[in-house]
Amino acid sequence: MSVTVASEWLNACSGCEISLVDLGERLLDVLNLVEIVHMPVLLDHKYFGQTGDKKHVDIPEAEVGLISGGIRNEEHAHIAAHMRSRCKVIIALGTCATHGGIPALANSFPVSDLLERCFTTESTDENPRTFEPPVPQLLDRCSALDEHIAVDVYLPGCPPHPDQLFSALTALVQGTMPELPAKSVCDTCPTVREGKGKLTELRRFLQNPFYSSPREPLDKMPCLLEQGFLCMGPVTRAGCGGDATTPRCIAARVPCRGCYGPVRHDGNPMLDMLNALASNGIDVKSLPEFPSLLRFAGAHRLLRPSRPRKER
Repeated sequence: MSVTVASEWLNACSGCEISLVDLGERLLDVLNLVEIVHMPVLLDHKYFGQTGDKKHVDIPEAEVGLISGGIRNEEHAHIAAHMRSRCKVIIALGTCATHGGIPALANSFPVSDLLERCFTTESTDENPRTFEPPVPQLLDRCSALDEHIAVDVYLPGCPPHPDQLFSALTALVQGTMPELPAKSVCDTCPTVREGKGKLTELRRFLQNPFYSSPREPLDKMPCLLEQGFLCMGPVTRAGCGGDATTPRCIAARVPCRGCYGPVRHDGNPMLDMLNALASNGIDVKSLPEFPSLLRFAGAHRLLRPSRPRKER
């Protein structure tokens, strides 16, 4: 018997849905086990009926609900709540849904500043930029999914690796709950680490890291953090490499940016990273900038607008 699946995308870019397509031939195996009853990115299924005759949002009932993207406006919050009422299990798909993702960087600014910056700079007295219904009202911040509804399964990643998505879906079909990796990126990183005290300052990633050859094995390359590049590996959940385990950014000789969110779901990557740097004798004042420490985890009120200097 197949499992019914409903899928929604909120404040998202469709990268998580592309990860589903990236299952390749395994997608055929999934489609043999599930029945997709609602997925706007792939299926033409309207909120208010195919002819718009219904007065309320009507998403079919499903055993599993996949929701990608965070919640930024009133429509997102309404759709998320409706999905929760129609689905037995809700999966927060991708880091935007689990921790706010890149869109939550906007939480550093008041909504009024965002609107003025993005929409009113080109307005004139004759052509003012106004937003009236049916344009959904923006909320005061970009939120993770679990700040509005109960979430049963978290699949972080920008986007989640197809291997993890496949494992999660097959586990649910088999009646079990999927398990996330509990290690950090550093725990799965093959680069060479010499230990504490070898570095006192950080520098911007404006040049190639040290390695003798692009074909050199990663287990011969010195740790990128110890080379002075800000690498979020110590405070980021592993898994971006899928079943191959090797972190994707590290495999490309690029420092981890934290796209899988904190190791602990309720962790604070900024605070944890500052503690990690300080404990290794690195001057935190040498950080190129601070917001990138919460590049993918600015929801849960971790990123807030800074007060004007005169109010400090």
